Amino acid sequence: MIHLIATGGTIAGEADPESGGARYRAGVRPVGALLAAVPGLDAFDLSAEQVLALDSKDMTPEGWLTILAAVRRALGDPATDGVVILHGTDTLEETAYFLQLTVPGGKPVVLTGAMRPADHPQADGPANLLAAVRLAARPDARDKGVLVVMNAIIHTARHLQKARTSGLDAFESSADWTTARPDGRFADLAADALPRVDILPGYAGAPAGLIDACVAEGARGLVLALTGHGSVPSAWLPALRRAREKGVVIVRASRCAGPVIRNANADDDAEGWLTASSLPPPKARIALMLALASKRPFEAD
Repeated sequence: MIHLIATGGTIAGEADPESGGARYRAGVRPVGALLAAVPGLDAFDLSAEQVLALDSKDMTPEGWLTILAAVRRALGDPATDGVVILHGTDTLEETAYFLQLTVPGGKPVVLTGAMRPADHPQADGPANLLAAVRLAARPDARDKGVLVVMNAIIHTARHLQKARTSGLDAFESSADWTTARPDGRFADLAADALPRVDILPGYAGAPAGLIDACVAEGARGLVLALTGHGSVPSAWLPALRRAREKGVVIVRASRCAGPVIRNANADDDAEGWLTASSLPPPKARIALMLALASKRPFEAD
């Protein structure tokens, strides 16, 4: 049996009549209606549940925990052979990576979504859903970590990126899914909430006051999405040192592709900073949140 978990998204979206069709509302159609619109699904033994119904731009860490709980219930059922999660595309890569770190290896877990709403004359959701179910039913999808299917292409959660704002080819990844391995380093996560970790962008003239503001609002970690090789502006140093004195964990990352290497053009050892290696800032944030929640050291890979 393949178990489907619906969370909303464009795949469940419909045109907004008030906009004359110029906009759509995500997460409108329930999972039963989505399944009924996909020819070929009757070849599979399926079960389904709706755990959320939102536009994924509104996804939260609390939503991740809701999805994780549903995945754990499904995987714990001996009758379940794999899990498919229907998700909006805006934050799909974040949810996929969160699950990559919190779901153990074994049964396939596959995410999919759509770039066009369900009532679009050329909706891509039905084909993506069928492809995800087929992948979740494949024996060679076991022990590959969390996978994502979009536009007939299989991606790994670790390397997935939404690279374009529109188009069926909006997603990219740089790894061969057939050689992927599960992670699940936080599979024993027992938290009912995740600590706040904020991302601060580096740009010309970025104010250091943003650091103090995040700390004042309760951030326990900061991921710095910096320029170049994670270059820290000199004007930020006093605020970052104040944050460290209050126990805030700081990770240097880059808005560029490529790894941020420890102590390259920075004094990470003296300042107590960590580095994100090749993790992009949103994924470094997730890894740091889970490390703090589990009281474990931060690991970039």
